[in-house]
Order: sequence, then structure tokens, then C-alpha cells
Amino acid sequence: MKSYEAMEEEALAVRRDIIEMLYQAGSGHPGGSLSVTDILVCLYNRIRVDEKQPDMEDRDRVVLSKGHAAPALYAVLAEHGFFSKDAFKRLRKLGGMLQGHPDMNKTPGVDVCTGSLGLGVSTACGIALAGKVRKKDYHVYAILGDGELQEGIVWEAMTAAVHHKLDNMTVIVDLNGLQIDGPVEKVMGLGNLKGKFLDYGFKVVEADGHDFAALDAAIAVRENGVPVCILAKTVKGKGVSFMENQAGWHGQKVSGEDYKNAMEELKGGR
Repeated sequence: MKSYEAMEEEALAVRRDIIEMLYQAGSGHPGGSLSVTDILVCLYNRIRVDEKQPDMEDRDRVVLSKGHAAPALYAVLAEHGFFSKDAFKRLRKLGGMLQGHPDMNKTPGVDVCTGSLGLGVSTACGIALAGKVRKKDYHVYAILGDGELQEGIVWEAMTAAVHHKLDNMTVIVDLNGLQIDGPVEKVMGLGNLKGKFLDYGFKVVEADGHDFAALDAAIAVRENGVPVCILAKTVKGKGVSFMENQAGWHGQKVSGEDYKNAMEELKGGR
């Protein structure tokens, strides 16, 4: 596994790639892609995957339930050798390998097609349950946005995860506090999330979603017979000052001036 310092450098490169992709595409979702970057970087430096065998049966699975943050996933997968960064040029293009939301039929390393919020985590439960039934030792990680938790199907999935004792599943919530319509708490408040997950029967860990040591420790948590939930506090638009904590950057186009200013801020590293 990389050092945390090396992960910081990788995350910086991933953020540059996200901005590059979205600028070239002329559309997409910068804010949530930047907030989840560190989570994905840490995850892919810990889990069992093989870029040479992306469909390896016993690989760990990552389900990006907040599928609109696909550019972050694509950038991390490319960093880890699943495909060439040349593919970035065709993000969101008809016939391109990198669709606006993850497509397991087109993109090496993508485990589940996601997009409609809430469906990804439900699918993750099914994959985890299949692993139990088939006596496999892979682990399933489902990454959700906090706005996504307003979907009823999410809580049906949480009930199923606890009922089936899916201790081979970790739910990671990207708590950036914003969704397309504004602050999550104003659109539809979620209340005491830690308390909710505990009441459902999860093991709950809280972590700074931009601290690699904290994320690494949280990702390693397991409890026999109990699924884990990581509440990762993040900043929407993290790394680009004028995008940080701005709901408007949920799905705003990156203009030429935005691109220039963002890339200037993201200089450094390798």
C-alpha cells in the first residue's frame, strides 16, 4: 500500500484529471467528484483488485452508488492501470468507454452500472449476500452521497444488510452537506445519521473524508455479523477554492476560465 504522502500526490493528480475530463466534456459533476476523490484513492490503495484481471472472481467490489461522481472513479481506475488516460478525451461522448455514469459493460474496473440514486447500494447488498451464499471472501464497498440518503430504497437496503448479517459490506457516506438543490439539511434534513445507522444495526465509524490515515483506519474496521457504515465528512468541490462548499458546482459546466483557475490551484505533486 502507498504511503499517505503518496496518496496525497495521487489525489492531486486525480483532481487534475477530473477537471481536465469535465472541461473537455463540456458537462458533468465537479463538486461531488472532488469531494469523493480522497475516499476512492484510499480505497483503491487498500482493496484487493487486479488491473490485469478486472473481472477476477475474488476481487473486492466497489459500487459507486452516487454514480454522477463517475469522473473521480475513472481517474482513480486509470491511475491504477485499468485503462489509458487517453480515454478521458471521450468522457460523456456517444460510443465512448467512459459514460456520464458508470457502465460495467463498457469500462474495465467498474463493477455495477449506477445512476439512479439508491439503486447502487441495493445492488451492493445483493453482491455481498451472493458472496456469503457462495462462501467467497471478497468485500463490497458501497459509496453513497448524503443527498442520496433521502431515497427510501436506501433504507430498505440497510434493513436487508443487517438482516442478512452482511459483515462483508461497508457503506461509505460522502457527507459533503450539499445536493443539487442546496444544503441537504434544508432540502430534506437527515437528522442524527449516526444514530439512525446504529439503530438499524450497523457498526458506525466517523472519519474525516480528506484525511488518509483516518480513512485507512475506518476502511479496515470489521465486526463479525455486522455491516459497517463510514460517515466520511467531506467538502464538496474539495481542492478548488471557488468550487468548495458551493451547491451550484454540483453539475455546472467547467468554462475555459474555470479550467485555467482550477488547474493553477491544483499544480504541484507529480
